[in-house]
Amino acid sequence: MVDFSTIWMYLIFSLSIAVMLWRPKGINETIPIVIGATMIVLLGYVSIEDLKNILSIVSGPSLTILSTIMMSIVLESIGFFKWIAHNIIIKSKNSGIRLYLYTNLLCFLMTMLFNNDGSILITTPIIIHIIRFLSLKPHQYLPYLISGALVATASSAPIAVSNISNLIALKIVGLDLNSYVKIMFVPSMCGIVAMNLILYWLFRNHIPKQLGLTVFNGRISNIFTHPLNPSAEAEVDKNLFKICIAVVVVTRGAFFVLSPFGIPMEFIGLFGALILMMIRWLKRRIGFQDILKSTPWHILIFAFSMYVLVYGLKNAGLNTLIISTFKENIEFDTFHATMTMGLLTTVFSNIFNNLPAVMIGTLAITEMELDTAVMQVAYLANIIGSDIGSLLTPIGTLATLIWMFILKKYQIKVTWGKYISITILVVPAALMVSLFSLYLWILLIL
Repeated sequence: MVDFSTIWMYLIFSLSIAVMLWRPKGINETIPIVIGATMIVLLGYVSIEDLKNILSIVSGPSLTILSTIMMSIVLESIGFFKWIAHNIIIKSKNSGIRLYLYTNLLCFLMTMLFNNDGSILITTPIIIHIIRFLSLKPHQYLPYLISGALVATASSAPIAVSNISNLIALKIVGLDLNSYVKIMFVPSMCGIVAMNLILYWLFRNHIPKQLGLTVFNGRISNIFTHPLNPSAEAEVDKNLFKICIAVVVVTRGAFFVLSPFGIPMEFIGLFGALILMMIRWLKRRIGFQDILKSTPWHILIFAFSMYVLVYGLKNAGLNTLIISTFKENIEFDTFHATMTMGLLTTVFSNIFNNLPAVMIGTLAITEMELDTAVMQVAYLANIIGSDIGSLLTPIGTLATLIWMFILKKYQIKVTWGKYISITILVVPAALMVSLFSLYLWILLIL
């Protein structure tokens, strides 16, 4: 007999995700998710008790991510990122290869300091300014843009605080931040290094050997007529830059030092953001209006509503289906758990985005009644699939969708076909390196 209630649940979920990815007339991605979540609550797929549970899971990670976005807004407002772009060109010493390495390193560090979505928002305009200043041809600037996007997004895997879905899932499986990094940092870095090596090999003939610039006394010829120019060197307050970056680094470190003592990460993050805003006010007399206006507060509603949709799928029997199909293979041993969950989440992520995928996978894992060690390994493989495996298609992550939107805004054409023609050669290999490294690392440290 056909279960129409289950069909309705899957239909609502599919339509919500489809409209979120399509974004007709540029509507905010939160709107279709909120509408879908409201419908399944009204139809009774998610109870009031479920909603309370979801709020307790989602609120902390969402506020933590918002605090890092606030920090990035402050740094942008004092000209820090334009200053970075200017200096990247100078430090590259006229070498296109050195510039390629520096831009990828920048993308990695921005994700480490902030988060994957924030990193994309920060680094993509910087790279666009650089390639336009250098007047690179399309085949020459693609290595910088595509590699930067892949590295920025994949770099959310080594530490959980760089991705909202990682933070949400972390709370569900009972891993603390330090335990996550101890197990996850090395395997995910192996995948990121593999990704960089493959990308460089693919792009080696397109990266310009020489940039054709003249640098004199730390200045680039003709830079004064270009947006990268900080207008006057005297206006660059390097001491302010150093203080602000120190606050960001200390806040990041405090996540790992203070969270084991029971101090919520969102409190640490918001306190760090407040300190940064106060420093800016004391130095520049800039108030909080731009923070209030530019911070994407809708992330709180988006994360909550997305989780409501996923909970509806869970209540409609999706978790039961996953458990009945994959439990035996996952509980067989850590190798099978690693590969099964990593590949399963990769497939889910590239079909309907990694945020619902990692949530679905995590909820299924917690209901399989696995040994604690196997459950945590399966969860970490789940994260690798959602952070690295999801990069195969543009819809796999919200960060990649943001990247495509920014390119369109700057009238830079990178088609889905072009994107996938590169990722199909990079992502599967990087994914398998990460998953296999996770399995070997677990054997080594446990």
